[in-house]
Amino acid sequence: MRQRTGRRSPADRVRHGETSCVVHDRYWARELRSALLCGALLFGMLVLLDWGLAELTAVRLMWWAALAALLSVILTPPRVSAVDGGLDARGLLRHRRVRTDRLVVVRMTEGVGQRLVLRDESGGRLELDPRVLAANPLLWHHLEQGARRSLERGTLRRGMPVLERLGRRIDRESCRGIRRASGLE
Repeated sequence: MRQRTGRRSPADRVRHGETSCVVHDRYWARELRSALLCGALLFGMLVLLDWGLAELTAVRLMWWAALAALLSVILTPPRVSAVDGGLDARGLLRHRRVRTDRLVVVRMTEGVGQRLVLRDESGGRLELDPRVLAANPLLWHHLEQGARRSLERGTLRRGMPVLERLGRRIDRESCRGIRRASGLE
């Protein structure tokens, strides 16, 4: 006889109307490992170079370790999660939170590294990479539903067209991924 643990998947929680569902960026751990690997590779290459030139000292070793650690910190992405009507982004040094059901402004920054900027009624501000939403459909669904509630309340004054364009882009990328996985492309 199989025992139930009482834990439900995020999809089951949404179906049963539970709002305390926590959804995390499912690729964050992989990106963290990549950041740490880049730092370790830089450290290894600098130590090997210094050792090959016979100039490796304890002081230089510490400098290379500090430089590698700094690179890892810079490359570490914030961990994005959706919980209790809000989106959180936890970085190493700061924590940002915005209520998706009380959004006031949504905009997309221009340039090479596009960022989605969200602001809520209480002044909370969150910037995140749209690729995080594209890679995590549950996070996107949470943001979209919260934005629709904000629009119904009348708090979302600017930005619904931005979310609609982003939604179409995410849908196109999802369809392209499905076609590629099924061998139709």
